[in-house]
Amino acid sequence: MKPLQSHEIYGNWATIFLPIEVDDSINYDKLSEQIDLLISFGINGIYSNGTAAEFYNQTEDEFDKVNFLLAEKCNAAGQPFQIGCNHSSPKSSLERLRRAVQMQPSAIQVILPDWFPPSFPEIITYLEVMAKESGDIQLILYNPPHAKTKLLPADYRKIKSTGIPLAGCKTSGGNEEWYAEMKTIPDFSVFVPGSRLATGIRSGAHGSYSNVACLHPKIAQQWYENIFTNPDRSLELEKRIQLFLNNEVIPFITEQKYSDPAIDKLLASLTGWCNCGPRLRWPYLSVAEKQIAAVRDACKKILPEFFEL
Repeated sequence: MKPLQSHEIYGNWATIFLPIEVDDSINYDKLSEQIDLLISFGINGIYSNGTAAEFYNQTEDEFDKVNFLLAEKCNAAGQPFQIGCNHSSPKSSLERLRRAVQMQPSAIQVILPDWFPPSFPEIITYLEVMAKESGDIQLILYNPPHAKTKLLPADYRKIKSTGIPLAGCKTSGGNEEWYAEMKTIPDFSVFVPGSRLATGIRSGAHGSYSNVACLHPKIAQQWYENIFTNPDRSLELEKRIQLFLNNEVIPFITEQKYSDPAIDKLLASLTGWCNCGPRLRWPYLSVAEKQIAAVRDACKKILPEFFEL
């Protein structure tokens, strides 16, 4: 794919999931089918190796196989895609990036080094090297809520001012003041959680690497498009999405201590669009099928449109 510029990175981007077998192996046949299905949905983009794709629990050989399969299919179909070159080790992240560049993604996602929180000079040093190795392929900085270094709008502005070709960020969003500050950063694509995409777009966001796309990528794409054509309806749906997540899903994190990827796979299991199943790789626990059935019943009542395809 042709590398994307910041203004070309927008909309509803869906993650891939690792189909994990009982023996803890990756089922690449199921992954291939999943990628074909995502491409058929006509979504704005696909990304790999964020939290939902369990980047932290892959061997380097698996990283290459997963992303080569994604790249081969997306490049053939003209589907924009991003590869997450994330790792707790900055050296491993750099090696992943060097190999990912050869796969010709639209952009590359990176996280900051995460064992020791880096100082700002260390952040710049890290991103300078990553940007140099990525060449014409621009970087997206993934800064999740649990990151040890939490970046503020002023930090992104400082990074851009050094000349580092940072095309955008994936963040948890913020209040009106946060959005106002983010708007002042030139040539920068701001992605926020899918569950707040309608209000986010109205406030200046450009898209989402979306948890709502976990629930169903095609419906999430339709919702994104409706934000511009039917804003009142899209805001009403956003309220119901947040109601469902707050009442039925968030307690799995706050009360039962399930991980974020367990929740992403829970969402993907509700509507049946995805063949990955809820299983996570050892040692992390997945939500049980019996519990998923109860959440599915609630989801059908609150968000019936996600089951209408």
